This record gives sequence, C-alpha cells and structure tokens, in this order.
Amino acid sequence: MRYGFVMAYGDARDAAELAPLAEEHGWDGFFVWESIWGIDAWVMLGAAAMTTERIRLGTMLTPLPRRKPWDVAGQTSTVDNLSGGRVILAVGLGVTGEERFWLFEEDPGRKVRAELMDESLEMLQHLWRDEPFEFAGKHYRAREIAELMPPAPPPPVQQPRIQTWVVGAWPRPKSMRRAALQDGWLPNYAPVLPPGEQPGELTPELLADGVAWIRAQRAAHGLTMDGYDVVAEGMTSADDPAAADTVRPWAEAGATWWIDADWSSMDRAVVREAAERRLEAGPPRVD
Repeated sequence: MRYGFVMAYGDARDAAELAPLAEEHGWDGFFVWESIWGIDAWVMLGAAAMTTERIRLGTMLTPLPRRKPWDVAGQTSTVDNLSGGRVILAVGLGVTGEERFWLFEEDPGRKVRAELMDESLEMLQHLWRDEPFEFAGKHYRAREIAELMPPAPPPPVQQPRIQTWVVGAWPRPKSMRRAALQDGWLPNYAPVLPPGEQPGELTPELLADGVAWIRAQRAAHGLTMDGYDVVAEGMTSADDPAAADTVRPWAEAGATWWIDADWSSMDRAVVREAAERRLEAGPPRVD
C-alpha cells in the first residue's frame, strides 16, 4: 500500500514547500488538482519536482477531454524529465452539468467527452515517443512530419508511457475497460438506476468486485495486475491514532494506493495549516 496526499488549494510556492514535507514524513505521492481556469497544476508540480527526490507527483485529476492531448503530452513529459520519472497522470471525463465548470464552453455531453478521452489516451501513447506518427480520429488528427521543427519535447523518462490512472465507473463495462487497459483505476460508483434514484457510496466490497472485473479483463488482453494501481480516496485526521483503521478495509479489498484528501476548505491559509499538520503526522499506514 502506498499513500498520497492532495493539496486542496495553493500555488506553486505552496507545492514547492509542502511536497518535501510530505516526502520527509513518509508519504509516497503528492497531488494537486487541475482547474480549467486557475493556478496551473503542472507549474505547481514542476516546482515540487525541484524540491523533492523520491515522492511521486501527479494530478487529482486532469479533465482530459477538455485539454489538447499534445499540450498534456508536453507538460507531463517536461515534469517527468524534471523529476527523473516521477509523474502520475490521473484523468477523468470532467464534471457534468455544474455551471462553474463550463464558463467558457458548452458541455458537449458525456458521449462526446468519452470519445475525446479515448482518442486522447491513444494519441498520448504516440506523443510520448520521440518519433513521427499519423493519427486520424473523429475529433483529433495528426499529420506525419519526418523532421519536427521545432523539435518535439524529449520523451518522458517513464516508458512506454507515463503512469496513467483513469476514472472507471463501476459497474459500467465501457468505462471500466478504459481504466483496466491503462495503469490504474480511479473508482467511481455509477450503477444504472431508475430515474430520480441516487447511487450509494462506493464501499470496499464494491471496490473488490471492480478489482476482480479488472483482473479478468486484463487477463483477457494478456496483461497481469503487476504494477497496476487501484486508488482509494478518503480523509483521515492528523489527530486520529486509529487512522489506519479507515484505510485497512480498502487495502484488503485490493487498493494499492490511499489518497488522503480534505476538500472542506478552499481558503489558502486554512488549507496550508491543515496540510502541514496532516503531512507531519505521516500516512495512515496499514500494518
């Protein structure tokens, strides 16, 4: 089990100062959230890369269908090289319906965003290699250029690709398959329900069912679970000596990462103080 921490709000200076604190106190990953209009997540992670040596650095998460894949490839490659191969790219479809997330464009709908996600994930595999390629999708295209001028960014340290975690909506097979064929599953519980009925929360039992499904799906494609991540997110307290009890059921269900995230405040001073206390207390390790 590995342990990550999400900085709920802050700037590049905060990331540069909090990430080494996380590293010093035994955390395995430091994450920031990527906004559509706000402080640049990859600048923050670049700053964190300069002040750390071991800890993994990533987003939680990148709304990939709303980004150009070539921009994402350049940013992630840059930070992966800067950090010596420590980037994790976590991606999802983006929020549906909430007006504050669609200030500059119309939501094209979940179906189109899923198409954009699939094409972006496919293009990234090419963009992360230092070689010409052609691509012809419904939404994106790339013409092959024998000699790129100016040159393409250096490929990331991680090969064949930067470690990529994908949101998968359990138990929806198309969404789950997308996650199963990448490097990690970010679980979302989304059962098919009658109109007006709300889904319950994800439980360790549901996570275990999803892990079994992913294992079978990867086996059908000749892939094992070696190196594959299953991510559980929640919140534990710096003052709770039994914080590991919150994490243990998720570890037993098959989670390989616990991500500690407190989204209760977006006040920079409040977030900074709470983050320092939580990081200094160390991760909620399961024995």
